[in-house]
Amino acid sequence: MNKISQNNIIQNIQKYTPIILLFISVLNEFDFNNLGLIYFSFNFSYILIFYYSLKKSESLGYVYIFIAGLFNDVIVGTPIGISSLMYLILCGAAAYLRNITLRPSLIKDAIFFLITILIINSLLFMSLNFVFNYELNYFNQIINITYTFLLYFLFANLFDFLEKNILGNRHAG
Repeated sequence: MNKISQNNIIQNIQKYTPIILLFISVLNEFDFNNLGLIYFSFNFSYILIFYYSLKKSESLGYVYIFIAGLFNDVIVGTPIGISSLMYLILCGAAAYLRNITLRPSLIKDAIFFLITILIINSLLFMSLNFVFNYELNYFNQIINITYTFLLYFLFANLFDFLEKNILGNRHAG
């Protein structure tokens, strides 16, 4: 009986790993400025949501993503619902790419990811600046977009490794 219970717990942890990572990344406002890396920031949530919406769409539900966006808004201090909308647009873009792709390629995925985050950050900038009169630093936004795009390659390979070797999903990638 104990072995069945332990196996069930391990299976649930494996099943919900992407959701756990999403909420940890949203609730953790980690800043690299404490390490002396002033011009280094990236949006791990965008990478995680895009990857799992593209490769394994059943692992992150839209409701969880929406709630994670609400948590992100509360922690960052942006108007409620803005991050949720951006996350859901990112999910929609990943679903679109998944449906039109015949041969998946990391380069094609990354280029589409770059275009998507440029559009999302433009919408975010317009809504925060013009509607809510919220000031944003252009230079920090450009750095964030650049590092988010570049780190997509690293995290996509890391998530592939995680799915294939640690979580046991042979159909990832």
